[in-house]
Amino acid sequence: MTTRSRSSPKLLLLAGSAEARQLAERLLGEGFDLSAWLTEPPRGDTPMLVSYALRDPSDKDALRRDMAGFDAVLDCSHGFDALLSHAGYAAASELGLRFVSFERPAWPIDNPLLQAAPDVASAARSIQQGARVFAATGWPSLADFTPFRGSRLMLRQTSGHDRPAPYDFVDLIFDTPPFTVEGEMALFRDLAVDLLICRNLGGEGSRPKVDAALALGIPVVLIDRPPLPQNTPRLSDLDAIFDWVRNL
Repeated sequence: MTTRSRSSPKLLLLAGSAEARQLAERLLGEGFDLSAWLTEPPRGDTPMLVSYALRDPSDKDALRRDMAGFDAVLDCSHGFDALLSHAGYAAASELGLRFVSFERPAWPIDNPLLQAAPDVASAARSIQQGARVFAATGWPSLADFTPFRGSRLMLRQTSGHDRPAPYDFVDLIFDTPPFTVEGEMALFRDLAVDLLICRNLGGEGSRPKVDAALALGIPVVLIDRPPLPQNTPRLSDLDAIFDWVRNL
């Protein structure tokens, strides 16, 4: 591990994406002083290598108070965690801190079976009567599916819990990543899925379900990602973010 000088910047990582873990590993390997904030505990089997705190993006005073000890903020939050990105950018701007966002390229709409929707509620309106729908849109999205015109809504959950489904048309499907195209195809066959609704996360880790659906001829509705803060620098390559940090 490289030992950096005492003048090395103190960095805050807004985490939640797979790239946040990759960036943390690289920065720690270079000896950077790094802490992370998330809005929920990390998912999957890969641990966060840096100490982290769970933060409420709506508590703007607390964010601004606790961010004051940092020199720069790296936004690698989950692509659909816009609240953390916007709240973090607002706090950093008030404190005069450098801020950069990682923006993963979205999946293109390049297949007749793919269509885009601006939000879950819009996607829900495309559901045909009696359809069996597999959704990977997160627990908070369930209310956006009401009233439900299909027969079943199968919502993927990647973290274990014992909360009952809030609507009688919902089945909870518990799975742990990473996923494969073959595994997703088998699952969709077993569940007799007619339609896949998921978030357009981009990248490879979340792509298997989309490729599985296309291989089976199942239509897919991709939810557009919420926009990042309008004035923040955006980089789509981790090497570029690492160079940005080294040039602070």
